[in-house]
Amino acid sequence: MIRNSRKPLTLYKCMKKWYLTLILCLLLAGCAAASEPTQTDALAIESRYPLDYAQQFTVDECAGGYSLITIDGSRYLVVPEGAAVPAELDDDIVVLQQPIENIYLVSSSAMDPIISIGGLGAVALSGTQAENWYLDAARTAMEQGQIVYAGKYSAPDYETILAADCGLAIENTMIYHTPEVKEQLEKFGVPVLVERSSYESGPLARMEWVKLYGILLGKTNEAERVFADAEQRIAPLADEAPTGKTVAFFSITSNSLATVRKGGDYVAEMIKMAGGSYAFADLTDSGNNLATVNISLEDFYAGAKDADVLIYNSTIEGELRSIDELIAKCPMLADFKAVQSGNVWCTAQSLFQQSMELPDLILDMNKVFTEGTPNADELKFLTKLQ
Repeated sequence: MIRNSRKPLTLYKCMKKWYLTLILCLLLAGCAAASEPTQTDALAIESRYPLDYAQQFTVDECAGGYSLITIDGSRYLVVPEGAAVPAELDDDIVVLQQPIENIYLVSSSAMDPIISIGGLGAVALSGTQAENWYLDAARTAMEQGQIVYAGKYSAPDYETILAADCGLAIENTMIYHTPEVKEQLEKFGVPVLVERSSYESGPLARMEWVKLYGILLGKTNEAERVFADAEQRIAPLADEAPTGKTVAFFSITSNSLATVRKGGDYVAEMIKMAGGSYAFADLTDSGNNLATVNISLEDFYAGAKDADVLIYNSTIEGELRSIDELIAKCPMLADFKAVQSGNVWCTAQSLFQQSMELPDLILDMNKVFTEGTPNADELKFLTKLQ
């Protein structure tokens, strides 16, 4: 009797203990779910974020503070910190959960806008070595170990990238030459954003990419203020009449070709804004999507021999110090009008990285076009070759 009477009691206690354990597990699961983003209702687009110049990306503003970025057909959903990931997203949409941290920055032209809005702390990995940075803040951060080198675009150090818990890789279009690298990063769970600011048709359009980084890093107000300041710096030039000066912007390659910008490129637009006329304004797409094109020296001679001003682009082949060095690279340049009149200039190698300083180059060119030979201390990016 005693043995029989205790069986139901033991069974009851076991069931009670199992029930309490189940409740505890459900409560713990509920707490965990509350602390981590989960899925919510489908994405609801409300408006288009206003961009005045940029054409290479768009941003759709969505309910709840979400932003849907589109770049060359690729889409990225920026999810606010602590917010849930919307349900039923299209498979091609890459989710970027804020805060976006430990960025692997391969596109060097993206560093300047990120620095300008106070976002350098979000970058942990660089595709450029410390000695190759012309931006003091970036170089110092690497020298102090705040940013580490993680390999160039074609040979990233996957171990370093994964150990850093990389939240985003920002590449330029060179990554398309090694698509297997992009695919591998994505397989490892690292989102890849390919920036295309250099494909914009004007300097203001290119600088407006600072707003993209403002959205990514939660610094929209800072980005809009930085851009407005840059826009205001060159606004007075809009009221000036063209100078009538014809300008060639170029470099000479090691295999004796001239590298020039296409007529629809942002550099050609900067020359126009500064009051000049680009010598190769009629040069259009040559079958590739690059902003530059290599032409024969004969074609360059035909297009630039009578140009009033020559500007040598040192960011590709390195800086020159004299007209003699230039003629040594290409003897036929001795016959050019600008060489004979001494109106030959060289850009600083830092130009491409200092992508938020384009107003300074425009103002430099305007001084050259209007003043002839301005004082060297008045110029930031141009040096006269003697």
